[in-house]
Amino acid sequence: MSTGTLTPRRPGLRRGRDSYWQLLRAEWTKFRTVRGWVIGMIVAALVMVLIGLFAAGSAHIGCGGGPGNSPALSGAACLPHVPTGPGGEAVTDSFYFVRQPLAGNGSITVRITALTGQYGGGGGPAIPGSALSDMHRGIQPWSKAGIIIADSTKQGSAYAAMMVTGSHGVAMQDDYTQDIAGLPGTVSAASPRWLRLTRSGDTVTGYDSADGTGWTRVGTAHLAGLSATVQVGLLATSPSYMHLTPFFGGSSGQVGPSLATGVFDHVSLSGGRPGGAWTGDNVGNSDAYGSQTSRVETFRQAGGRFTVTGSGDIAPDVTGPASGVPTATIENHLVGTFAGLIAVVVVAAMFMTAEYRRGLIRTTLAATPRRGRVLAAKAFVIGLVAFVTGLVAAAVAVPIGIRLDRGEGQYVLPVTLLTEVRVLAGTAALLAVAAVFAVAVGTMLRRSAAAVAAVIVVIVLPYILGVAGLLPEGAGEWLLRLSPAAAFAIQQSMPQYPQVANVYTPANGYFPLAPWAGFAVLCGYAALALGAAFFLLRRRDA
Repeated sequence: MSTGTLTPRRPGLRRGRDSYWQLLRAEWTKFRTVRGWVIGMIVAALVMVLIGLFAAGSAHIGCGGGPGNSPALSGAACLPHVPTGPGGEAVTDSFYFVRQPLAGNGSITVRITALTGQYGGGGGPAIPGSALSDMHRGIQPWSKAGIIIADSTKQGSAYAAMMVTGSHGVAMQDDYTQDIAGLPGTVSAASPRWLRLTRSGDTVTGYDSADGTGWTRVGTAHLAGLSATVQVGLLATSPSYMHLTPFFGGSSGQVGPSLATGVFDHVSLSGGRPGGAWTGDNVGNSDAYGSQTSRVETFRQAGGRFTVTGSGDIAPDVTGPASGVPTATIENHLVGTFAGLIAVVVVAAMFMTAEYRRGLIRTTLAATPRRGRVLAAKAFVIGLVAFVTGLVAAAVAVPIGIRLDRGEGQYVLPVTLLTEVRVLAGTAALLAVAAVFAVAVGTMLRRSAAAVAAVIVVIVLPYILGVAGLLPEGAGEWLLRLSPAAAFAIQQSMPQYPQVANVYTPANGYFPLAPWAGFAVLCGYAALALGAAFFLLRRRDA
């Protein structure tokens, strides 16, 4: 019997802890001494950056020139003005406002007896004698008419409003992103809606009623820093008509302007200057069809009855067909993540399978009989390397891509610092967990080609099928719920707003699961794969 050489132990360290950190160091040494693996990670980062910057630099936005024979403009000269709301989010703020000043506290109460509309760009017979060409009768689901208390008439001002809508009943909305449902159903002369807003300091409370006698509180908005004198009155607005069908990489269909007309009576204003003159203002008018609709946006007052017509929207701005201007998001520059993930998966799978191919796994397991530690060490090392790779690539691609977008004339939708950190770090975590998943699959299959193919089929392929629109919309969304590709939702920076009609598909940057929920799906797959790999590693011969 031969005697092995004992390694002296450093005093004060437990043997198990010492051996595990030595194992981590050994696995790190294996990784960094294989040039191909290091180059593979560098390639992953470069691919992510280059594809992201190519996407940013291919917009080529153009716009019309100035008066006379001025040449057409392009790039940064076409960068649109987009107002921002109190929370710093980009907003659309365009509506017709019949207003009076309100000094201090007070309230406004109205009855709405009708909400009608027109829209352009759709099929069907046009309205005879319409002031706008090719307009059709019909109300949009989120057309609005109601009452509003606003800090000022400047776009992006703090506000709270009670309104009836085309298809969503009564709603209280404030500061663009908040939406609370009130009485359901559509408004008509036989079924009117009574609305009330009361102001007390920075607090505005909304009420609705079906008969003007029994009132129900819908919600309360706290508008920090509200001016002593605000603007209060009636509003009407209507977002663009859209009939869109998703297709490979985008959507197609019809888009056109729309108008909403609300009929008000029993208008009662307390506080401020009751009985003062009403002023009509076209706030914003910045939508793509403003030059057409502004000709008919107006109000008429006959005794105590007001008829108000407006176009536009009061809502957060979004990316996709619902946006009236060329917009981009920070995750647009992370479109190369799927390509970088392929390179990471190849390296991660080979980090385990190479030892089987060369027979070195026997030496590794002889040196460390506790096989679970070997698997854990490999997963930790390759996961950490993949995380750093993804973080560096994302931190380079996003800020440079944003500058390129602005230079091309695109407006980059702003996000909070926490959202930006989540997108960048989440992209890195996506690569890290995918690498751990690949190590586990490599442990189970023991062959590089089979392991790489398996991981690509379950992560990359579902992502491409879902985002590119190669499957029916419902099937694509379910694929991005159930497959590990759900983790790409961690890159989504813009939420879906139920009060904004849009095409919310992965092709437009919207995933069916919330960011952390989608990432948790991949983590679940990785955990199951690690468990299966540990079971097989213990039961099979090296």
